[in-house]
Amino acid sequence: MFRPSGYLARVMRIDPVQRQSVISLASTLGLTAIGFLSTMFFTHTVGLSIMGAYYLFVAYFSVFNLIGDGGFGGAAVKRISEGEDQNAFFTAFVFLRVMLLSVSVSFLFIAQPYLTDLTSSGVFPWLVIALVVSVFTNIASNSVYGTGKVGVNQIGGLIDTLIRIVVQVAAVVLGYGVAGLAGGFVAGLLASGLFNFRFLELSPARFRRSHIQSLFAFSFWTFLGAGGYLVFAYADTILIGHFLTEADVGIYRVALQLTSIATFITIALRTTLYPKVSYWGKQHDLSSVENALARAFTYSLLLAVPVVAGGWLLGERLLYFFYTASATAGAAALSILLLVQVAHVFMFLQTMCLNALDRPKDSFKVTAIAVAANIGLNVLLIPAFGIVGASAATLVTMVLNAALANRALSRSIRVRIEPGAVGHIVLAAVVMGAVVMAYSFVIPLTNVFVVLGAVALGGLVYILVLLKIDRGIHDELKELTVNLGVPWPDAL
Repeated sequence: MFRPSGYLARVMRIDPVQRQSVISLASTLGLTAIGFLSTMFFTHTVGLSIMGAYYLFVAYFSVFNLIGDGGFGGAAVKRISEGEDQNAFFTAFVFLRVMLLSVSVSFLFIAQPYLTDLTSSGVFPWLVIALVVSVFTNIASNSVYGTGKVGVNQIGGLIDTLIRIVVQVAAVVLGYGVAGLAGGFVAGLLASGLFNFRFLELSPARFRRSHIQSLFAFSFWTFLGAGGYLVFAYADTILIGHFLTEADVGIYRVALQLTSIATFITIALRTTLYPKVSYWGKQHDLSSVENALARAFTYSLLLAVPVVAGGWLLGERLLYFFYTASATAGAAALSILLLVQVAHVFMFLQTMCLNALDRPKDSFKVTAIAVAANIGLNVLLIPAFGIVGASAATLVTMVLNAALANRALSRSIRVRIEPGAVGHIVLAAVVMGAVVMAYSFVIPLTNVFVVLGAVALGGLVYILVLLKIDRGIHDELKELTVNLGVPWPDAL
């Protein structure tokens, strides 16, 4: 008989990093699955042009929210995670975050005459509301995350997505279009903030100038580094909206969303490892950082490599059946964006380590070079090659960022991959690709169920081959599965 208390005790015996990684991965999977289904629904219901307008709203929100955050969110996580003067750092963060809200909103109103995409679609008021709500949500979520409650933070993200999509679906069905999508975005933010606030154990306390200075010392470079990452995330979207049409924005973003499957594990591991690496760095336990990073590379590539192989073979068909025939115009861009996600694995994890090891200045420097190249290449390539040019610009600069981050991080720790495990991953993906190609020759990919069958077959072949040839991955996954109370198949 299933006993929740016994099951919970079993789960709590799992290594903390593994346990929190599983929670984070489960949350990420849930978020992405819901996000995929909702995007498919919205694309079929309101069309790619409305979706493009919504993606522009999200892009501009991210830009002005970064101004409102000022890098203090990351600084608060870092300082709170170090375990000293947590309440004082929390209170100082609240004070600074509220002050910066006025700066962010002021910049927004100054820029309003130039934001014609937002004003013409009618979502400008929603952007102001979203920025106000985000202050409360970011304070709650960053403070909870800084105290090591990674699982709570991830569940908060899941609640954000669930509430956002429920409200968006209802609003779209009622005919509110892009305004309904923006309103759902705000509702999700608020719900997530309320949930995280429920688990917030920090309390207001007197803070000194030294606490402000400590946050400033970290936040300045974190802000600049986050700005660089934001360029990678949204500069292409904004520039596509400037040079092309909202429909092109929609096509590009749905292709990018499809490739994001490749980074499920990377995002989960980054979220879990940041507080751990921060603590290990504070304790000068760099060997633990090196081992954790190498293993994180392996498990990130465990998903990214087969997704790239499968995406090259089935991407056009998936765009057609999931997002409408118009979305297949993004097939060429999708092929390039799949490689972007592999480079993203190394960039994301290495810059995370730089920040966690209290080197945000170096993180910014390597990102700044790539950012400048990204903007320049986007301006040159988008008018000439459309969304394919945007994809190429992102790939080149993501590889550059990963290489520079590797060089900077190597000054502090030994950055390495596990060649045996990575080789096994590539070999298993090659076998999977051969099987999927044979399947598509025998059975024409003429309907969504046949395509999903190809995906399922490829995934099964990949897992079986990998578990057969890599004993280390096999044993770790078996141990984790058994500890979660899930029977391990005898055939494996």
